[in-house]
Parts: sequence; structure tokens; C-alpha cells
Amino acid sequence: MSGHNKWSKIKNKKGASDAKRGNLYTKLTREIIIATREGGGDPDGNFRLRLAIQKARDSNMPLDNIDRAIKKGSGTGEGGQLVEMTLEGYGPSGTAFLVSGLSDNRNRTVQEVRSTFTRHGGSLAESGSVSWLFDSKGIISIDAANVDADELTLQAIDAGAEDVDVEDGVIEVSTAPTDLMKVRLALEKKGITIGSSELQKIPKTMVKLDDKAGVQALKLLDKLESIDDVQNVYSNADISDAAATAFEEGPA
Repeated sequence: MSGHNKWSKIKNKKGASDAKRGNLYTKLTREIIIATREGGGDPDGNFRLRLAIQKARDSNMPLDNIDRAIKKGSGTGEGGQLVEMTLEGYGPSGTAFLVSGLSDNRNRTVQEVRSTFTRHGGSLAESGSVSWLFDSKGIISIDAANVDADELTLQAIDAGAEDVDVEDGVIEVSTAPTDLMKVRLALEKKGITIGSSELQKIPKTMVKLDDKAGVQALKLLDKLESIDDVQNVYSNADISDAAATAFEEGPA
């Protein structure tokens, strides 16, 4: 899972800039709205809403914003117009991309995503073309500083985790989707500070890219996630450290 770990770290760094321009809070609000609309406003009886609220809290989203989003999802306002969608595509060197979104205008979103793929050396694909390359997993991220990784690994496995990966100061705990909150709560009871926890699409295999293609893939990721209607982007691109550095140091 090491290639995925690096991809996640790059996305997390980008998440900080998303928050500054309000993009992140918009995405979190939409997820809460759709989760509430589909499963009700009680997080104890709505697993998806519980995850959405936890993610919002991990991102320091104000409680008032969370409450307003739940009320919108429970009413007939903006939440009733949103539709979930998953788009699939190919990036540089044939890498697979999954794009999940919430939109009030599917045609507009599809056009924006298609144009973004085209401008960055990729193409939109038919439904089912790449989704089979990914598994749904719960992912818990923890800062490895001041944490005994070996002890945490044992604690996570005892709590029901499937795998633990440590790379570049980040510990990622992988779980079955239904075990995500159970494992998170067990670790928190052990005094572990959780950075984030969410359901993700994890590639079954990674495609290693050279530095040039790696930078292209990261630019595509950045542009796709900057689209308002896009919630998450997943890829099986294996990015080198050199490509990640070049992207981070390059122009925005």
C-alpha cells in the first residue's frame, strides 16, 4: 500500500490549500447534506453521516456549519438537488482514475471532468472501465511522531484492522469499510490521536510512472479536485519522490 500512502500524503498537503480557499468546506458540506438526505439526520443510525461528520471535525469545520448542513439535508433545500456520480478515466501512461462527485447538474460536471482529462493528457472512460481496479477500504491516518509504530500496529490488528503501513512519518491503518469507526474508536481509547479517517477506493495494483508522467498525473489530480462538484479523486498512479517534489515546487 506504500504507493497509495504517498498519493494520500500529497492529497493531504493539497487539502490544506483547499481549506484556505473554502473548497474543502464546500465538499464536506455537500457530503453531509447527501448523507443526511439518504439516511436521516441521526449519526448514530446513519453510518455515512457519522463518517461525514467525523471527517468535517477532523478538518476543523465549525460545528455551526455541520449543523446547517444536516438541516439542509433534512429539508427541501440545496440537498434535494444534489445527485451522486462516479466518473472513470485514464491519466498519463494509462493510469486509472476514479472521480466521485455530488452535482446539481450532471451534464455540466461531466463536461468539466472530460475537459480536465483532455487538457492533462488523459481521457474520460466508459462506466466500469477502471472501477474494477479498486477496492473500498476504511483508511485511518496517524502522525507517526511520538507513536510506537510496532505497538500501534498490534493495537490496530487487535481492533480489527486489515493492514498497517508506515511511510515518511505517516501511519495508515486499513480496515474493512464497516470496521472503520470501530477501529478508530478502539485506537482513540488507547490514547492515539487520529489525523483523519474515511472510506477510500484503494487500487489493487499501482502503475509506476517516470518523473515527467508523475508530475502530469499530479497536475491532473489537482485540477480534478479543484472542480466544485468533485468530492474525491482516486488513482493507481505510483508517484516518485522526485515527481512529488517537482510538483510541489512548481507553479500552482
